[in-house]
Amino acid sequence: MAYEASKIIEALTKVIDPSSGKDIISRSMVRDFKVEGNNVNFTLELPSLNTPQKQELNFACIAAIQAVYPDANVNVHTMAKTPGADAAPNPLSHVKNIIAVASGKGGVGKSTVSVNLALGLQKLGAKVGLIDADLYGPSIPTMLGLQGQRPKIQDVYGKPKITPLEAYGLSVMSIGFIIEPEQAVVLRGPRLGAIIKQFFMDCLWPPLDYLIVDLPPGTGDVQLSLVQTVPVTGAVLVTTPQEVAVADAVKAMNMFLLPNVNVPILGVTENMSWFTPAELPNNKYYLFGEGGGQKIAKLSKSVLLGQIPLIQSIRESGDEGKPAILKDNETMVEAFMKVAQNTARQIALRNEMRGPTEVVKMQG
Repeated sequence: MAYEASKIIEALTKVIDPSSGKDIISRSMVRDFKVEGNNVNFTLELPSLNTPQKQELNFACIAAIQAVYPDANVNVHTMAKTPGADAAPNPLSHVKNIIAVASGKGGVGKSTVSVNLALGLQKLGAKVGLIDADLYGPSIPTMLGLQGQRPKIQDVYGKPKITPLEAYGLSVMSIGFIIEPEQAVVLRGPRLGAIIKQFFMDCLWPPLDYLIVDLPPGTGDVQLSLVQTVPVTGAVLVTTPQEVAVADAVKAMNMFLLPNVNVPILGVTENMSWFTPAELPNNKYYLFGEGGGQKIAKLSKSVLLGQIPLIQSIRESGDEGKPAILKDNETMVEAFMKVAQNTARQIALRNEMRGPTEVVKMQG
């Protein structure tokens, strides 16, 4: 009996890639497929030869094919997708760019910028995910109208994986989906790091062009855990114009620029740049001063990605779970789309001019 290649391919669509939760055919992981008599040969392309569950994937492929053709002699070869077969696997090899959104202090609107940046990049045609890594003060569930929802757990080769929630087309993960809204988060450094790693390694993120990571304020354990877990493409700094915010933002900037971290600064978003009353849309009142964002951009040798005015409806949009960039207010939409467009441009330039950022190695 001649084996039908189409039936074998269909059988392989039941084999799931553990990093994304998608099947290995749609993920284009099968190469050099050949059927000769009862011999079925193909190469399984993995992020690394050290990929976890490599053996389980191999056995799953054989079992799927033999469920259709019991006498099939299946030979699965494995190869690394990128040079360096012995390198540690990147848990998010199907995510093109990981973007950290950081600030030196709280209250500057970092989460607001993160949410609207993610949705702005999506409006530009990109596939985007969002991680709320502000473990002490997770506000993104509220901003996206996801309060009270819980992510589903999926079994992948005997290991539980978390399926991110979805809002407005974004894949989203937050500790706010796991704890109760009023529950205090009391965690020491190692536990904080473990949660951040879980958000990357144990979540079934789909293939993405950008994964935005909303960091907590400052330069603590979460920031270090991030750069020790995944290669971060670049950082977007958020500040308000006044000097006290600028001074703290410089500390966040310097953390990313440390020689052993070496994450490039993509640019600076200045939030609450001026106050514009709804009844006087052409008026600008500089309540917090001027020039803070431009100052940090110059110090970091990057650019000012955009300035977000202080508008009451931006706050209201976050509270009601429908972000400002999705509203009809032209001033709000234009301001956030400018940030998204400039960020996408800076990422493209960064990827053209520099090699990938390396994961920071733990110091013994």
